[in-house]
Amino acid sequence: MIATFAALAEPSRFRIVELLRSGPRLVTDIGERLHLRQPQVSKHLRVLKEAGLVDVEPDAQRRLYELRAEPLRALHDWLERYRDLWDARFAELDELLEELKTKERKDGRRKRR
Repeated sequence: MIATFAALAEPSRFRIVELLRSGPRLVTDIGERLHLRQPQVSKHLRVLKEAGLVDVEPDAQRRLYELRAEPLRALHDWLERYRDLWDARFAELDELLEELKTKERKDGRRKRR
């Protein structure tokens, strides 16, 4: 999990993962689309591969990279554990906002009298 976060924390790697959502791509295509030089792309892809986020398939002299779903699913499952916490906090915030609106309406009526 930590390797996934560390890999995705770098903006270029995050953009590569976003690009690979639409399907496998060659290193040259990734570089062209993200305006990165081939050595930069290769370096980032190596980190993503070490983190288990991408697989590579050789095709003669070219390398085709694609996303691996498992680490992203694990990340999703980990984040999902916090959903109840955030849902409860948002519900509390909604209640507070309703209280403030009600109080504001009451104060407005008092001032008009």
